[in-house]
Amino acid sequence: MMLKKLAALAIVVGGLAAAASPAFAAEPEDTLVLTLKDGDVTIALRPDLAPKHVEQIRKLVRDGAYDNVAFHRVIDGFMAQTGDVQYGDMEDGFNPRAVGTGGSDLPDLPAEFSNEKFERGIVGMARAQDPNSANSQFFIMFAPASSLNGSYTVIGKVESGMDKVDNIKKGSAAQNGSVADPDRIVKARIAADN
Repeated sequence: MMLKKLAALAIVVGGLAAAASPAFAAEPEDTLVLTLKDGDVTIALRPDLAPKHVEQIRKLVRDGAYDNVAFHRVIDGFMAQTGDVQYGDMEDGFNPRAVGTGGSDLPDLPAEFSNEKFERGIVGMARAQDPNSANSQFFIMFAPASSLNGSYTVIGKVESGMDKVDNIKKGSAAQNGSVADPDRIVKARIAADN
């Protein structure tokens, strides 16, 4: 009888563990791995929310465009922004005055806003004032920011390595998060490409 009770308890606990797992688990093709100074950050991309943005991110990753790109704007308690492949490459053409204003050679994208909330670990696309101006830059949230909900495209969420994101060098509050001698994406890859 005791053995049956233990087996039933194992099934219940196993079911609770499954229920506690994330609602969205990305396939390797939709898993972005960013290697930072302290280790890897794994991001579940969301083509179900933003298919055009995710496709563009995948293309840029596979072209090596994000390798050595700076986290040029990092605001403590808000977000870490990177992805300026035009001016942010720390080994080839880094321009501290222009970083944050560039994109890629690919076209800007039409907004793909969703009901997904901007919470800790959410990855969103940066853009100019025009909602249809996202290109290559993205940001990772340190904390919730409801003011962004429905106004920026969500492309994914950090699955593991958020502690590495927390360790990204922060910028000056007086300079809107601009970072002197910024940290970088050492390497970006899609998990399916291993």
